[in-house]
Amino acid sequence: MRLALCLGLFITVPAFSQQNQPAPEPPPEAIPPLQTSIVVLGTPEPVPAGESARSGVSLDTQRHRLASPDIEDYLRTDSSVDIQQRGAAGVQSDISIRGTSFEQTLVLLNGLRINDAETSHFNLDVPVPLEALSTIDVLHGSGSTLYGSDAIGGVVDFITFKPEATTLRLRTGVGSFGENQQSVLASFASPRLSEVLSGTREHSNGFIPDRDFLTESASSETRITTPLGDTDLLFAGSNRPFGADQFYGPYNSFEHTKGWFASINQPLGPNTNVLVGYRRHSDLYILLRDNPAYYKNQHIDESWQAAIRRHQLVFKNTSLSYGLEENTDAIQSNNLGHHGRNRGAGYLNLDLRASQRGTISVGLREEVFSGGRSVFSPQFSGSLWLRHSLKLRASVGYGFRLPTYVDLYYSDPTHIANPNLKPESAWNYDGGADWYLNDRTVAALTVFYSRQTNAIDYIRTGPTAPYQASNLTGLHFTGVESSLDWHPTPRQQLRANWTLLFGAQQALHGLQSDYIYNYPTNNASLQWTQNWTQGLLLRTRLGVTQRYQQTAYPVWDVALAREAGRIHPFLRMANLTNTGYQEIANIPMPGRSFTGGFELTLTKASR
Repeated sequence: MRLALCLGLFITVPAFSQQNQPAPEPPPEAIPPLQTSIVVLGTPEPVPAGESARSGVSLDTQRHRLASPDIEDYLRTDSSVDIQQRGAAGVQSDISIRGTSFEQTLVLLNGLRINDAETSHFNLDVPVPLEALSTIDVLHGSGSTLYGSDAIGGVVDFITFKPEATTLRLRTGVGSFGENQQSVLASFASPRLSEVLSGTREHSNGFIPDRDFLTESASSETRITTPLGDTDLLFAGSNRPFGADQFYGPYNSFEHTKGWFASINQPLGPNTNVLVGYRRHSDLYILLRDNPAYYKNQHIDESWQAAIRRHQLVFKNTSLSYGLEENTDAIQSNNLGHHGRNRGAGYLNLDLRASQRGTISVGLREEVFSGGRSVFSPQFSGSLWLRHSLKLRASVGYGFRLPTYVDLYYSDPTHIANPNLKPESAWNYDGGADWYLNDRTVAALTVFYSRQTNAIDYIRTGPTAPYQASNLTGLHFTGVESSLDWHPTPRQQLRANWTLLFGAQQALHGLQSDYIYNYPTNNASLQWTQNWTQGLLLRTRLGVTQRYQQTAYPVWDVALAREAGRIHPFLRMANLTNTGYQEIANIPMPGRSFTGGFELTLTKASR
């Protein structure tokens, strides 16, 4: 009945708005030339896409926001990204890029690290609500030269929303499996001060027993204009209790994670920024939900980070970026014990750019760890325009990752830690072309190759033996990624992506692996977005994934929303094919589901 009422809003709200709250229909959104889209990752400073020599995408989370309820929905439109999800609403989602493990992808929030020092299973525990984010930038390939540890397969940076008007958004919805959701965003904007307050809550009884969840997050971001620049203060937190049936074996388990994040970004003039960040994350795991005293783990990890970054023009079309960084993390755990480590780094990057001719970028980074060990991470990339619409590009870089505390110290009857693990590393090579057919169409093709050294995984000698954390040799990936972004009209968009991946099989020498061979050999995404009159939006996406030695499976999602006026009804239909599939072995994903609701938006234009 409640879903029927939500559907009825699509018909009744337009008439109500015309009679009582007249609002002119917004014109079709102007689509800027795709070549001028801003790219942030892979370069020290934002540059137009036409000047970037790296492969990646930038996803706008404020455009058509009612059609995508979770950050995973945006990331799935990039076929080089693999999401291995255990449940909805951000419940322990793992992210990997170009076949690497989820531990080899670095996740940032406004350029600061939020990777979990305990275990990378929680890298997508983003504490800021989706409503308060503006873009998600994804870099394909190594990024350790600029961003440090974990950036072997790629980097994902979540950028928060900067308001241009004083706005209040209230949203509510209900759906399948007893789902209900609420969110609020209040923003204030003036020439010298802005504030964004956001909160969200989503609850479900679960599509099967012991798969219920509650996801809550809230954030406050203040920006103040001073003579030195725009000071940015961000505070955020999240709370996620969830049923974890079969997550780590044949048990009706329960898990509860909490996260806190605080940061300040202080410019020191136009060319220098000082950033300081703090992250705390707790993880309570109960093996048997109906008998909590039988076995449980409690982990609390903290991290501090600080950076000073400077960018300056040294010659015409030549810029130099350099900086210093410090990271400290520690963990307190009833199973892993108490541990801590420090590391400091310095980097240097030289960029030569000639508009519509080409670019050359050379970067160097030295990172020193507790105990005196260090890692040197070079990076080179370049691009060349053959004509005004065709650009060739290539890059080579070195990425590395420190073992997590789980890798080093966690042991149970089925897994054995290894405190002597070495950091893993990889050389990444790629080359490709971007073809800008016109201002509304761009196609890209990239071939990449990655060779890893001391890759970390859990391996065993047979089905009854425990998994042992180990360093592996002989692991490499070769792949092809392709994409098409086409705007046939200002009201329509087609995004098509396909990534083909080949991995080395000789790395295990007959042993069994826990994680290495869960990568997709084929991953494709096709998304169509259509805007009609009176602000009606249709978004449909079909994803097809085939994992190593498994059968391909399709997942089809459809969303309807009305974006004009003050009241915005929406209806989301997930997995319409009712596909039975698993992104992680032995953990089934939900079948067909529906969610409907509406958003109320009140806006006062800034002066």
